[in-house]
Amino acid sequence: MYLGLDIGRHYVKMVSVEKNKDEYVTLDAGMRLVPEPNATYDPEKIDHTHWVMAVKELLRQQGLNPKRIKSVISGINGSSSSIKQITTMEMPSDELKSAMTFEARKHIPMDGTDAVIDYQIFGSNNREIDKIDVGLVACTKGVINSHINLLKECGLKPGIVDVNPIALSNAITYVKDIPEDGLIVIVDIGAVSSSLVVCGKGQEFFTRDLPIGGHNFVKETAAKHELSYTDAQDLLYKEGISCMIKSSTNGGNESVRIAERNVYDNLVEDIRRSLRFYAKQTGQSFFLKIFLTGGAASTPGLVDFISSKLNVETAVFNPFEHMNGTADFSVDNPSQFTVALGLGIRGGMDRE
Repeated sequence: MYLGLDIGRHYVKMVSVEKNKDEYVTLDAGMRLVPEPNATYDPEKIDHTHWVMAVKELLRQQGLNPKRIKSVISGINGSSSSIKQITTMEMPSDELKSAMTFEARKHIPMDGTDAVIDYQIFGSNNREIDKIDVGLVACTKGVINSHINLLKECGLKPGIVDVNPIALSNAITYVKDIPEDGLIVIVDIGAVSSSLVVCGKGQEFFTRDLPIGGHNFVKETAAKHELSYTDAQDLLYKEGISCMIKSSTNGGNESVRIAERNVYDNLVEDIRRSLRFYAKQTGQSFFLKIFLTGGAASTPGLVDFISSKLNVETAVFNPFEHMNGTADFSVDNPSQFTVALGLGIRGGMDRE
């Protein structure tokens, strides 16, 4: 069993999978709230203790004994790491590991004496024979040590530590048939920030952290309607982004919708700028579809808003679509488990 553990700012999520030849079977999934329920959420007050308690409660809730879990795959946020795709010669794994350490110092702006470096092979390069595309990943030893200590305090034996943007890519490329041409865009909307990922077969992998999340949706709704945080959450859940559109009467009975620039406009603009940057850097701009994942992805009206503003087909991603074993359990808001599933899948990927 591979346990994918996504430790978020608002929820901790887990997905357990088994690998049967080239297929994965989903065994279970669950989540647990990190802050106190029915209270104003303040991400600045979430600390190490909250995460440890939430993970322990999640494992207990799912009937898992941490001492019996042999393979835990957890993730670090994209904002705490650096990711860069490079192309290199195909070589044996021991030589590749040494070469990647050297390449990372050239491509990733981190102090090599304080950096932990890893990589994932994305596949053969479509343009050059005998070359492969590799994702270089680096983060500081402090980030890694803090993450590992948290897992140990939860009673878990730390295993693979991945980065969430690559976990997102692994989940979507496994569940979906990615076309030979074109690019898939993933926007994972977390509590306080979002991760944007661009990927495609033979295309350059790209990720960027966006400083807007579901917490911003609720805060702006609360301010606009002069509501408490929890009442704003309820309103947002019922009405979605339409509650941020101001209605007034112009002369007669005709209702005129006056659109004010809001947090959703800012999110779209961040996505637009990121895609323009990618197109400028790579010369590729055939964006086939945008998949929304994360806790706030299902905000009513958000899919249509993003699709209309960017003129790209947009949908909420269901990570359990076409997965075997999902009939044995039920979860609310499946898109929230995308990172956890990607982490579980990472556990079954053999490095060649």
